[in-house]
Amino acid sequence: MADETSPPAGGGTLDEIVAAVSAGAPDYRACPHAYYAALRERAPVCLLKPPHGIDTYLITRYDDARDALADPRFSKDMHGALDTYHAVYGNVFDALDDNVLFSDPPRHTRLRRSLRSAFTPGRVEKMRPRITEIAEGLLDGCRGGDPVDLMSSFAFPLPIAVLCELIGVPEGDRAEITRQFAVVARSRFDPRLRPELEAAEAWLRNRFARLISSTRAHPSDCFLSDLVRAEEGLDDTELLSSLWVIFFAGHKTTAFQIGNSVLNLLLRPELMDRLREDPLLIPQAVEENVRFEGSVESSTFRYAAEDAEVRGTLIPKGSLVQIALSSANRDPEKFDRPDDLDVTREGLQGSHLGFGFGTHYCLGAPLARLELDVALGALLRGFPDMALYDAQESKSAWLKGPMPAFRGLQQLRIVLEPSRSGTSAPLAAVAASPISGK
Repeated sequence: MADETSPPAGGGTLDEIVAAVSAGAPDYRACPHAYYAALRERAPVCLLKPPHGIDTYLITRYDDARDALADPRFSKDMHGALDTYHAVYGNVFDALDDNVLFSDPPRHTRLRRSLRSAFTPGRVEKMRPRITEIAEGLLDGCRGGDPVDLMSSFAFPLPIAVLCELIGVPEGDRAEITRQFAVVARSRFDPRLRPELEAAEAWLRNRFARLISSTRAHPSDCFLSDLVRAEEGLDDTELLSSLWVIFFAGHKTTAFQIGNSVLNLLLRPELMDRLREDPLLIPQAVEENVRFEGSVESSTFRYAAEDAEVRGTLIPKGSLVQIALSSANRDPEKFDRPDDLDVTREGLQGSHLGFGFGTHYCLGAPLARLELDVALGALLRGFPDMALYDAQESKSAWLKGPMPAFRGLQQLRIVLEPSRSGTSAPLAAVAASPISGK
């Protein structure tokens, strides 16, 4: 497999590169950065022909991406282009998707105002001790030395548990909610798994509806009680869709980012050593990992509400628009040495686009940052000798398929305590890894 800086495999011409990106070709999904570099240089606003059949304009340069994220001509209101939305995402439960993520002002403003109190820096920071307790508890359950899949054992359970704490989900429901969201995570974009998806989303919809009813009857100091009492007066449908987007967006993005960060740090042992020596660098490492290999590869659903021109390319009214955040965050016109992972890089917060920009800037960014900080800190403290079990296996574990909404790993097997188990990760393979970068 080609490394991050080599030309796209088999994609010498612009037409071949665009075709590979449109189809979600395996080489592109395994390592998209060389493809994005070629598009930034040769076609920074290009027309894709994805399998869902909806022509899509892809924006890849940083300045264009930042402007597009805040451009009101690119609407996120799913009702304004419902047929297009269904073609991309399906139409299993529109009620769940009719939320703050897929709305425009003024409705978006009202919904966002209601949700904002959950994610203020002060409220989030108060959760640090409890998040640390959850993280360390999950990692204690991984001890024993055999290879552990960090994604299923730690990266996914951690944000689900944190969100359950925030929302006030009863302890007895948390394991099943975690299981059902795992089903959604693996089946949301796979038509072959539609029956599983429908069953999981129906279960979650019904359970959240009961939780809302129970909270109305018995309010507490949890965030859901705050939502129920909000001045904006969200109805049950809006409360349901708000819970859905908090869980669906909040757990997958953080889980995949934990995996991406751990993989890229383990591929660079000198950076792991630097963070162990100076844990105060961990917040910078979090920001740099989000920039370098963010879990949100492309922006969510947007369409042109009117004709719009970007860098000399006309995007006709009604066209689907994707903003390649991963590409923008590797743009050399914005970032020095963009293909280097540098945990000492400064000034990233507010400059990279890993959490978006503008009206739809990620509400949960403070919580995500804290979870990533805690997760990396707990791993570094608890397992000083952890290592990849198989570097080649890790390189082939990236999510596949033609819809790069997320950039993440299907699994990440690591050995947490090599000396205790006698198991030795193939470090020579790690050192020789072609994606290890500079």
